[in-house]
Amino acid sequence: MTANKIIIALDFNNLTELRQFVAQINPQQCRLKVGKELFTAYGPSIIQELHSLGFEVFLDLKFHDIPNTVYKAIRVAADLGVWMVNVHASGGREMLVKARQAIEDSNHKPLLIAVTILTSLSSEAVTEIGYSLPLQEQAIHLAKLSYECGLDGVVCSAHEADLIKSATDADFLTVTPGIRLSDAKTDDQTRIMTPINAVKNGADYLVIGRPITQSAEPQQVLNQINDSLVKV
Repeated sequence: MTANKIIIALDFNNLTELRQFVAQINPQQCRLKVGKELFTAYGPSIIQELHSLGFEVFLDLKFHDIPNTVYKAIRVAADLGVWMVNVHASGGREMLVKARQAIEDSNHKPLLIAVTILTSLSSEAVTEIGYSLPLQEQAIHLAKLSYECGLDGVVCSAHEADLIKSATDADFLTVTPGIRLSDAKTDDQTRIMTPINAVKNGADYLVIGRPITQSAEPQQVLNQINDSLVKV
């Protein structure tokens, strides 16, 4: 079992609130995800600040552009010293290969993962976009493409994690958003799962935001989740 499975999504754009939150949690018990909102507000300096506090950072910017642009962006992300960075698998083979090459050409080599199908998308939405395959099959197809291109894993729904490992390799990482505690609201996610069920279904890392960040006792919630996963 992969140790330290929890990645907390920092859905903040207020630096004071962010600092108050991270001061309450133990960097030995989780990693942090910096996404578009936080990075747009504060840029690379927020990565440096979180690193200085002892946290490993997943830079979640989902690069999706022409191959050379993605190559350059990944090189810059690697230079920031992040633990993990991602791209969109739908950018295609050449872009994925270039992203992999960017990691190989960098001194610091973060994990490189690809987004398959966003967990906010339903089967109907996937059809509306124009994908010819059903949602689950499309996610597996994009995961296999990412695996072939040498990536370390994918972002996927926990519902697809075990199927993706079966189609690729047991060591191919599955990073799963849409994780909710049993009593939580679904918010903007449509394909959700509890932490225990996600790990049982093959998830290596669980991206959890609001259930922890909006809690009055975030470290207590983090402890409870980690304790529950020890038994899986």
